[in-house]
Amino acid sequence: MARSVPDARAIAAELEERGVSLALGRQIHDPGDPMGKMFFNILATFAEFEADLIGMRTREGMKIAKAKGKLKGKPPKLTVRQQRHLYDLHQAGEHSIRELGELFSVSRPTVYRTIARMERVQHVQEGGGTSQQPHKIG
Repeated sequence: MARSVPDARAIAAELEERGVSLALGRQIHDPGDPMGKMFFNILATFAEFEADLIGMRTREGMKIAKAKGKLKGKPPKLTVRQQRHLYDLHQAGEHSIRELGELFSVSRPTVYRTIARMERVQHVQEGGGTSQQPHKIG
């Protein structure tokens, strides 16, 4: 019904305005009376707790998988050699971003990310920071 207490309160207020009650088994819970409000808040508290547990378990699982090297993300769209070639063609100024995307069968955002990444690598190689190898393209 709701994922948080404030969300449940908003739903309960809307139900109360419409004159709707919650029937569970033989009991009817009216969101307008004190017992009904308490019942809705208890349900909402458990729902919020459950949603938080799911999120926590998901984050923990991803952290463990990453530590084991199992969570690697998407495979790169371009090899390191292709990244360098794309960057060299861009630096030559003979191709537009759209043309580079078509040549390498990638989207325009991938071309932009590749160029930005290669510029950072170039900057590092010229003594502007720590060494960094180009990596996966999104």
